[in-house]
Amino acid sequence: MEPDYLILGSGLSALTFGALMANSGKTVQILEAHEHPGGYGHTFTMAKKYTFNAQFHYVWDCGEGQTVNRVLKKLGLDREVTFEQYDPNGFDHMRMPNYALDIPSEPKELIQRLSALFPDYGDRISKFVNEVEKTGTGLKKLSPPIKLIELLKHPDEIFCTAQYLHSTLQDVFNKFQLPQAAQTLLALQWLDFLLPPNQLSFYAWVALFRGYQAGAFYPTQHFESVINALVKVIESHGGQVLLNHEVTNFRVTNRTVTGVQAIDLITHQTHEFTGDTVICNIDPKKAAKMIGEEKFSKTVRRKLNYEYSASNFMAYCVVKDLDLRDYGFGKWNLAHSGHQDLNESFSQMYDHHDFSNPSFAITTPTLLTRVSRDCPEDCQIVEFLTVANYDYFNQLRKSDVKAYNQKKQEILDSILDVVEKNYVPNFRKYMVFHITGSPTTNERFCWSPNGNSYGSILTPRNMGLGRLNYETSLKHFYFCNASSGYPGFAPTIWTGTLLYQRLSGDVILGDR
Repeated sequence: MEPDYLILGSGLSALTFGALMANSGKTVQILEAHEHPGGYGHTFTMAKKYTFNAQFHYVWDCGEGQTVNRVLKKLGLDREVTFEQYDPNGFDHMRMPNYALDIPSEPKELIQRLSALFPDYGDRISKFVNEVEKTGTGLKKLSPPIKLIELLKHPDEIFCTAQYLHSTLQDVFNKFQLPQAAQTLLALQWLDFLLPPNQLSFYAWVALFRGYQAGAFYPTQHFESVINALVKVIESHGGQVLLNHEVTNFRVTNRTVTGVQAIDLITHQTHEFTGDTVICNIDPKKAAKMIGEEKFSKTVRRKLNYEYSASNFMAYCVVKDLDLRDYGFGKWNLAHSGHQDLNESFSQMYDHHDFSNPSFAITTPTLLTRVSRDCPEDCQIVEFLTVANYDYFNQLRKSDVKAYNQKKQEILDSILDVVEKNYVPNFRKYMVFHITGSPTTNERFCWSPNGNSYGSILTPRNMGLGRLNYETSLKHFYFCNASSGYPGFAPTIWTGTLLYQRLSGDVILGDR
C-alpha cells in the first residue's frame, strides 16, 4: 500500500514532519542512505564504548512553551525527552588574549559586563545590545505564521528589523563603533555559523544569540534519545524508517513527483518507492539536479542558486582520570580566539589553511547532563570544532591520503597546544582516545554536499525574502531541509513543523 507521505532523508526536520504526520494518523515511509537516522543529529559509537553526536553541541528554543517543547507535547514526548539548561549566568565562555567574557542570559547583565571591560564605550555597547533586542523581537513577529495585528502592535521593532535586511554583523558593529575586542567577544559564537562577522547575516546572528539567551540546553539523555523518540513515534503508528536506502532517481510525470528509485546499500538491489506526497529532506540543490532543474519554475530555480555554507573540522576526544570541572569547564561552552579580529582569523584558517593561531570551540557533553552513558565513568568527553575548507581537504584526500591525515593531526595539535597553554596543562597525557573529522568526513557520513555544515550559507543574500522555502513548483513534492528552512536543532524542528501545519491545517506554533 502506498504511504501518504514518502520522505527522502531522516534529518531532524524530516523526522519531525514524519512523526507529526504519523501521530495524526497518516502513513509515513522514510528512506535514509545512512546506517543511522538523524542526519547531522545522529550518534555513533567508537571503540565499542565511546559515543559521540555527529555535529550537535547545544540547542535553544527548548524551554516551556517554546518551539521544541510544543512539538514534543503534541507528540506526547515532553516527559520522555527532557533538556538540561546551561548556566544562565554564562552559557558561553568567550576567551581571547587579555579578555574573558561569560555571556549571560540577561541583556542588562551583558551590557554591564561589556561596559566593565570597555568603560569608554558603555553608551555604544548599551545602544548596540538594545538594538539587538529590538531586531530580535521584530524577527519573531516577521517569522511564519505572520499575524498582521502583531506587526501593527510593534511598528518600532518592525522598522528596526527591516533596515538590517542586507546587513552583516560587521556592518552593525561598525554602525555602533564598538571596539575590536568587544566585537570579537560578541561574535565568538561564529562557529555556530562558520562565518566571520563581515560575511554573516545580522539576522542570523541575532536569532541565534537571542535564542541562546532565552535558554541554552542539552538533552538529558543525549541527542540520540531525541532522534530515537521521533523514530519510535513513526514506527509505533505503522510507519517505516528504512536505513541504508540511497535515492538514485526521481519519477516525474507532468510536473508531478510520483516516487523514486533507491538502492539498498546492503543488498545492492534497486527498488521503486511511491507516495501520495513526496517530502524531500535531501539537499534541495542536489535533488533538483537529479530531477532536472528545467522542471522547476524560474522563481524556484533562482532560489536554488545558493552557495553552501562552510564546513568544519571536528575532534572527538576522551580523557581519563581528569575532571574538566577542575579546570573551569561545566554547563557551558568555551570559545577561544588567538586573534582579536575574527575576520582575519577566519581567512587564515579557511582561505590559507593556516591553523597556527586557531579560533575554535570546546564543548564537554559529559558535564552537561547527569546521565553519563556515552563513556565509562572514569572518562569524560571533550570535543573541539573549527572551520575548514572543503575544496582543500577534498583535493588533499584524493591526491595524498597521508598528507590529508597529517593535516588533520596538525590542526588537532595546534588546538591542543592552545588548550595545554591556556586551559588544561598536560591535556594530552589524559587523552585516551581521539578521532578527527574533516569536511570530506561530513560528506561521506552525512551525505552533505561539499561537506556543508548548515545548508545554504547564512549571508544577508540568503536570509532575505528570496530564501528558499518548502515550495518546489512541482506537484505533490515539498522541500523540508535546513536550506529550505533554517539550520540547527530548533530551526529544523520548526521547519518540519511548519510544513506539517501547511499540509495538515493543524496549528502547533500559532502564538509565539
